[in-house]
Amino acid sequence: MKGRLIALDHWRGRAAAALMVDGRLEDLLVDSTSQPAPGTIYRSIIDRPIKGQGGVIVRLPDYSGFLRQAKGLSEGQRLLVQVTGFAEPGKAVPVTSKILFKSRYAIVTPNAPGLNISRTIKDDGMRDQLLELAHDTMQGSDFGLILRSSCADAETDEIAGDVQSMRAIADRVMADTSDEAPLCLVEGDSAHTLAWREWTQPAQIETHDGSFEQTGALDQIDELGNPNCRLPGGGHMYVEPTHALVAVDVNTAGDTSPAAGLRANLAAVRDLPRQLRLRGLGGQITIDFAPLPKKDRRQLETALRAAFRADPVETALVGWTPLGHFELQRKRERLPLKDF
Repeated sequence: MKGRLIALDHWRGRAAAALMVDGRLEDLLVDSTSQPAPGTIYRSIIDRPIKGQGGVIVRLPDYSGFLRQAKGLSEGQRLLVQVTGFAEPGKAVPVTSKILFKSRYAIVTPNAPGLNISRTIKDDGMRDQLLELAHDTMQGSDFGLILRSSCADAETDEIAGDVQSMRAIADRVMADTSDEAPLCLVEGDSAHTLAWREWTQPAQIETHDGSFEQTGALDQIDELGNPNCRLPGGGHMYVEPTHALVAVDVNTAGDTSPAAGLRANLAAVRDLPRQLRLRGLGGQITIDFAPLPKKDRRQLETALRAAFRADPVETALVGWTPLGHFELQRKRERLPLKDF
């Protein structure tokens, strides 16, 4: 099936969204029932500092949260916090005190005043029009506003309505001054809402039960249970999460020549962001490439930067280890698919 298709369905009893591009599964979002969704906003209570880590544990309604860089806070103090990702097993939920209200077209930033337009919108006339809209919709507010790249293809009234809705939510939440028990003030987006918010390019939408099976997404999701990923040209890579890190092992298809190794390594690099995204993997990632001479390392680094530039999950390229492995550090924005 050619083109972009978004399927909104359920998988293993949870709401889920699949993005298909030319028949290939490109992204997958699944609701969690065990942890709060990123974006959830809480009224929290400062519990205790964590010595040596420069952070504090905060009390949430049903969880404990960990807030980094928490200078000047005292035990028992109330604080608005927002979930930034999923917790590792046995650890507190990561949170921040820098609250954002994010939707399809806009991000309201209470802690960062100023009006900004996405840099991807280059047309000066459109930027001027959007800046005027931003002034009109945020008049009288001290909050900041960022208009996202999706505004380029939207009607003015639709953008204005989205901004006004986000501003109203921000006004309500930021006005909360209660010292009462921890409370959830805003739920994070569900998989279906997040797909609408982030997958903004034009696409065919399927919302009926069974759309995963009908579009071929279900078969490709089932394949993610296999750590062995086939690569174009006959090579393959294993993507295996362990307790400490995610191990990626790239292999050729029997041809041990340098040219075959380079082909397999480049194919693995191009597909790695998709495989990590679909499998919900983050943290430390160590890649054991097929044997390659040191002169080819720069080409692989360039390919890695290009591959992860388009990936929505924040990933830092750490570099080569003394043993010749390459390390990445990836934000834990999703739960591992194996945990569902």
